[in-house]
This record gives sequence, structure tokens and C-alpha cells, in this order.
Amino acid sequence: MSTQSFSLDDLKRILLESAGADENIDLDGDILDTDFEELSYESLAILETCGRIERDYGISLDDSVVTEAKTPRALLEIVNTQLAESAQAA
Repeated sequence: MSTQSFSLDDLKRILLESAGADENIDLDGDILDTDFEELSYESLAILETCGRIERDYGISLDDSVVTEAKTPRALLEIVNTQLAESAQAA
């Protein structure tokens, strides 16, 4: 059984498509442990990003993800856990 994964590149693409990017922020740098607020993404942008992830990857993310996932690494972990659970349930 193939398990779909969600990468940092996937997250960057969705962030850019959903919420754009501050021209002063370099998403190509080491951003895994940088707070979303430092990257100029507020809770509304993360909420929109989570909605896009749900649609694109066919998973359901709890509303608390917006407040719990403070960094790209945390969001990647949550999404990949959901993807793995979804694959096991299938």
C-alpha cells in the first residue's frame, strides 16, 4: 500500500498559492522551525492553507491545527500523521 506524504515543498507551494508571500521573507531558506508569524502568515492564512491541504489531499484536519501548528515542521507532522491514518483506514 502506498502512503502519500506531504513535504516542505508541498507546504511552500500551497502557502504561496493560498496566501501569497511577504517579499521580505525567503521561503527557500531554513524555515522548518520558524514560527508562521515570523514568516508573515497569520492564523487566517494558516486556516486557508489547511483548507487547501484538506481538499488537495482528501484528509480532515482538526480546527485546533491552526493554533497548535506554530511552525512548518509541526504542520508537516500533523498532515503526515493524518495521511498515514487515512491510508491505514482505506
